[in-house]
Amino acid sequence: MKLDQLGHPATTLPSEPDGFRVEIDPGAARADVVLDRPPLNVVSMVEREQLRVVFEALDADERVRVIVLRAQGPHFSSGGDIAGFLAAPPEHVSRLAWNVAAPARCTKPVIAATRGYCFGVGFELALACDFRLATDTTRYALPEQKLGQIPGSGGSARLQKMVGLTRAKDIVMRSRRITGVEANAWGVATDCVPDAELEKATAALVAELVAFSPLAQRTAKRLLNETEDALLSTAIDLEGHCYSRLRSSDDFAEGVRAFGEKRPPRFDGR
Repeated sequence: MKLDQLGHPATTLPSEPDGFRVEIDPGAARADVVLDRPPLNVVSMVEREQLRVVFEALDADERVRVIVLRAQGPHFSSGGDIAGFLAAPPEHVSRLAWNVAAPARCTKPVIAATRGYCFGVGFELALACDFRLATDTTRYALPEQKLGQIPGSGGSARLQKMVGLTRAKDIVMRSRRITGVEANAWGVATDCVPDAELEKATAALVAELVAFSPLAQRTAKRLLNETEDALLSTAIDLEGHCYSRLRSSDDFAEGVRAFGEKRPPRFDGR
């Protein structure tokens, strides 16, 4: 699928996706953003901006309820294009974190299905997603210290929120690789499954999320994202406001009716 088919107003980027493709399955209410630059799915500077545009477009696409970020081949991504990074003008470099944060800004649930190498910006993209599925082959790493650099797209900050200061220093300052099993135990990965079952586990999670109210899902994601750094009292207050607003929604009324009638709810997002 070409980027201009997504109906996004951006006109400054190439229409042909650079190193990835987009697949939409309206029947499953699912969109897949597939990294596809063999053999290691290196992410280019143009690709970073295109991925932002794609997430913004899919967020507005009524056919899509859940977005999956995955990769072609045995590795999710070995990281970014170093030569392209060095050649990029300052304004492009200043947008690195903003582009990579597109999955977090997206109001819809985003799943990162990762196997093999998930390094550098590949890991940072996965960390910006809501759910990370790993396998026994997954290796997460932020290797920038080996280049005399630090993560530049939110990786160290997001990781520290998930694992704490001690483990974040262990991973970032030593460029340490952690396995999918470790990532699951440390709260980085939502689940770790056998490699052959990654697609099945991803499809099952998509189906589970699609069954919920899209309005409640959007509300929960925004609430959790925006209260991550808030005082407990502030977070509780905002949760109460969101709860009150959802109480008058059609989806909540349908959920209550379905519960009473012992049937699956039919949510429409209102």
